[in-house]
Amino acid sequence: MSVSRRSYARCCVLCCAFASAFQAPSSRFHALPSIKSHALPSSRLSKGPLHAPSSRSGALQASSSSANADAISDFCIGTNEFWSQFVVEPFKSIAEIRPKGTAGTGFFDVVTAAPETPQGIPRPVWLTILASAPSGLIWYGWRARPRFLRRLETRRRRTLFRYKYSVEEELFQYELATEGRVSGCGGFGTLLPFVFGVIIGGPLSLLRVPGGETLVEAAGAWILLGQLNLYRRVNEFYPDDEPPPASRDAFRERDRRRLRRPLHAWWALLPPPLDVVVGLRQVHFLSEYWKKERGLPAGGDVVAEEWFPFIAAPRFTLKEFFRTPSMWFWFTKDMADFAYPILQDD
Repeated sequence: MSVSRRSYARCCVLCCAFASAFQAPSSRFHALPSIKSHALPSSRLSKGPLHAPSSRSGALQASSSSANADAISDFCIGTNEFWSQFVVEPFKSIAEIRPKGTAGTGFFDVVTAAPETPQGIPRPVWLTILASAPSGLIWYGWRARPRFLRRLETRRRRTLFRYKYSVEEELFQYELATEGRVSGCGGFGTLLPFVFGVIIGGPLSLLRVPGGETLVEAAGAWILLGQLNLYRRVNEFYPDDEPPPASRDAFRERDRRRLRRPLHAWWALLPPPLDVVVGLRQVHFLSEYWKKERGLPAGGDVVAEEWFPFIAAPRFTLKEFFRTPSMWFWFTKDMADFAYPILQDD
């Protein structure tokens, strides 16, 4: 069954709408473990100086936003618990969350490690690629899409497995420990709806049974929504802070941008290779955050920092990416920027 471009646009709009619904307010950097906080960060309550809302309308807005965040959290926790019931031994034991430091630091230790808590395992880009390539990208995971999206990315057919499950489950446990509520559905809640949708809907679609194609489309939309939500949560680890006032004049614009959130989540909706660009950047910046949380030295990923500089580069726009070949590959580092007017930022 052919699907028009209008269907593709409709799916993108729906994914953006659902992603907006998952914008659960959170404050990862000051919340205490095991304490469920129902207050919004002050920066979300006021555009002025940091202070608690004094007006009744401000208090009502805070209460409503907190209730929405709790509702999203309850949905995500319930979804993860429901789908985990379908996992049987020994897979459940293999995927069970472990305390931080359980796995070793060697390549095969990290590749075969179960998710860890409270801080996740740093998985740099070089390791993710090296583990995925020999396995036909099975280790990383296949973010399957509806048919009209699969036509755009036939080279990206993979099976969701170790990496995707681990990062989703680690973020789920980390949010639960630091905030008392979550904004993602965890490993099982993210993967199994997709897996069952493809396993059931795929054969039905091949047999031309009504509803089979729709089930596969829904599974693809679910995993794409989960990817958008993953990018949003990684961005929250890099708040839009400004430098201290005393040193503000010493910061160049490029330095300031290093403090901004690195990912454009909506790039996940773009055709390849642009969706691959944001995916690789997510792998890098999540790994760097876990390094910081574990007290490990930053950097050291030659693939992200030397071979493909765009992966570790500060936040950039599409126009900047296209006009700056020096951030593309190691062999284009010395190329000058393109001066085409159409590529200049407004």
